[in-house]
Amino acid sequence: MTLAYLFPGQSGQGADALRNALQQDAARSILSDLARVIGLSAEDLLAGPEERLFENAIAQPLVCALELAGAALLAEHAPEVGAGYSIGELAAYGVAGALAPHDVLRLARLRAEAMDAATTAAPGMAAVRGVLLTELEPCLSEGAFIAIRNGADRCVLAGLAEAVAESGARAERRGATVTPLAVRVASHTPLMAEAVPVFRKALEAADFRTPTVRVLAGIDGSPVLSRERAIDTLSRQLAEPVDWAACMNGLEEAGVTRALELPPGSALTRMLRDAVPIPARAMAEFRSAAGVAAWLERQI
Repeated sequence: MTLAYLFPGQSGQGADALRNALQQDAARSILSDLARVIGLSAEDLLAGPEERLFENAIAQPLVCALELAGAALLAEHAPEVGAGYSIGELAAYGVAGALAPHDVLRLARLRAEAMDAATTAAPGMAAVRGVLLTELEPCLSEGAFIAIRNGADRCVLAGLAEAVAESGARAERRGATVTPLAVRVASHTPLMAEAVPVFRKALEAADFRTPTVRVLAGIDGSPVLSRERAIDTLSRQLAEPVDWAACMNGLEEAGVTRALELPPGSALTRMLRDAVPIPARAMAEFRSAAGVAAWLERQI
């Protein structure tokens, strides 16, 4: 049996997810590392306002911390494959043994800062569902881009806020459902081009080892088996679309027989269930880590 871990991106890192991690002994060292990286403890973050959890320079390391904490709870159930959605791909390399937890969080902060520095106008992001991407592309205003491909009729738009809103309105007139996302950066679009060399340099300077677990590249779903390719695909991902549909197909091609989504959220699980015949659950669906472990053991 082949286990895959799914690593979600931003938008689900609310106070409840952080509060749950704070209650777990296995998460203590990771949350301590997070506090050193962002200058705020978990208790400080929970004191509010909750909007602070969605500030890019806090959100990206926080998402990685929650995912690393989730993996730490299940240390006896190491995955054979990892697939990460946007910033989640960086955390995947931490679980794959390529980066120490504190380096994952430090790099996540540097990634966010590089992306913030490349942001020169108000950004926007929205999930679109219910219209074929081939029909959506002609609807895009200048400054709006397909940032993440989730399926033939599912994607995430990103770019300039006004352009994303206009494109979303046109998509709705074609029957699509459009949901604005609480992500304050135009991720995976050409607008992030200036951030790519900055993040690449940070990755090259880090103690980045060859992963011991197969990680799928977010930009095309192919397996990454070397340090060089990991650095290349992680840095390119900032300004190139993420192809999550290809990642889901890659999980099936890798022979994955069960998949577990780490905190926060369960959106990747729902998409995987719709796309390929792989049993999938999210940790958020369980009441305890023991329940997660029991499910994993039943799948063996």
